[in-house]
Formats: sequence, C-alpha cells, structure tokens
Amino acid sequence: MSRLITTLLLSMILSLCTVPAMAKTSEKSTLDQILERGVLRVGFDTFVPWAMKNKDGEYIGFEIDVARRLAQDMEVDVEFVPTKWSGIIPALLTSKFDIIIGGMGILPSRSLKVNFSSPYEYTGMSIVASQTLAPGLSSLNDFNKPEFTLAMKTGATSVTAAKKYMPQATLRMFDDEAQALQEVLNGRAQAMIASAPFPEQQSLRHNDKLYLPLAGETFTKEPIGFALRKGDWEFLVFLNSWILVAESEGWLQERFDYWFKTMDWENQIK
Repeated sequence: MSRLITTLLLSMILSLCTVPAMAKTSEKSTLDQILERGVLRVGFDTFVPWAMKNKDGEYIGFEIDVARRLAQDMEVDVEFVPTKWSGIIPALLTSKFDIIIGGMGILPSRSLKVNFSSPYEYTGMSIVASQTLAPGLSSLNDFNKPEFTLAMKTGATSVTAAKKYMPQATLRMFDDEAQALQEVLNGRAQAMIASAPFPEQQSLRHNDKLYLPLAGETFTKEPIGFALRKGDWEFLVFLNSWILVAESEGWLQERFDYWFKTMDWENQIK
C-alpha cells in the first residue's frame, strides 16, 4: 500500500512539473507573435487630442505618437484598429489586437479583466458647462441635482467620476465625446464630463456658449497605462521597460505638452 501511495504521489508531482512546461513551449507569448508577424496591432478609440483623424484621413494624436514610437522601437510596423470604447476590452480579450493604447485609466475593476503597464501619463476629469442652462456655477455640488443632466462617453472613467462626485445628477451616455458635447451645445444637457483637456479645448472653441465651472482644474487624478491580456508577462516587462526609457528621455512629456498644452496641431484637423 505504501509503495502504491508513493507511486501515485510521484506521478502527481511529475504531472504538475511537466504540464506547465509543455504549455509554455507550445504557446508563444504575445511579444513573440508581434515580432514574428512584424506588426503591432493597436486598439484605440478616437477622442481629441488622444487619437483623431487629420484632414487626409490619417490618425494623429498623443496616443498615435506613442503607438508609432513603440512599434518603431520594436522594429515592427503598426496597425491601428479603431474600436468603440464600450467594447474595447472584450475586443482585446478576443485577440482583435495586441494592446490598447487609448488613454485608458488604470482601475481595479478593469484590472480584473486585463493587465496594465506602469502609468505612462496621468490625466483627470474636467467639466464644461452651458452658459445658458447652467450659468455661474463653480463647484461639483452645484451640478449634483436630479434636474441637472450630465453628458459623457459610454464606458469611460468619466462615468465612474460622475457617479462618485455627482451621484444625484442625471447621467446620459453616448458612443463618443463629440455626441456628448453636442448635447450641451444643443441645450439638452447642462454640462459634459470628460478627460482633460477636451473640456478646456471646447470652452475655447465655443467661448460664446460654454465655460469651465472649475476654472480649468481637474477634479480627479487618473493614471493611464497600456492594457494587455492577462498572462502576457514578457510583453508587460518589455512595456514597463519601454515606458521607463521614454520617460527618462523626456519624450513622453514632450509629446504630452504638444498635444495637451498647445493647439499647434489644430490646423491638421481643420
């Protein structure tokens, strides 16, 4: 009996040791697949100035610059896969692309589904309001009323922020930020919540209709990271190393300042 038990235990130990090793050798990492394919497939959604189309129909923006530089440093081509924000994580999980580079905030709820790299930038939520429907307001509490309608992008962290800081307000969600903004401009919502600098830029473009209740200040601080499928540890280590180098060179800050602190790029889209 003791010899039988010993044999069974040895068999179990051998199976535990060999199965993971076999799985590891039979499945290539995402990083290896990208290098063999010669193409980095990037999932993103369009919102200014993170990612948008210029007058020639080509994608430009902060995240586009980041994706192109990442692919260049990997010595591969880049393929952009525009995807609606509400379905972008499911699309990543079904391998429609290799990585999300799209201004995605790092949240515990999202980390249950995907792995995040170290932050490569920080953003925050801002609010832009209608001068006609919500004049002279200066605090979040002013908007925290059921009769106030706040427009925002479906699935974005602006929804989480609105529920936390203005739980009594009426929330309306749209597929993209342009539609949410139009609700305010057309008088169907008192304000819009979005990641900076979108609200700030809209208040400049429509200074006869919109204003910034918080004087251009964000009311949250949100780390932004690359999102990738769970288990892609080699890819995750590479991405964190890349971020460290791009930050130390000052390249990430340089591109962020260009897209978020100037409007020098606006003539490319108008």
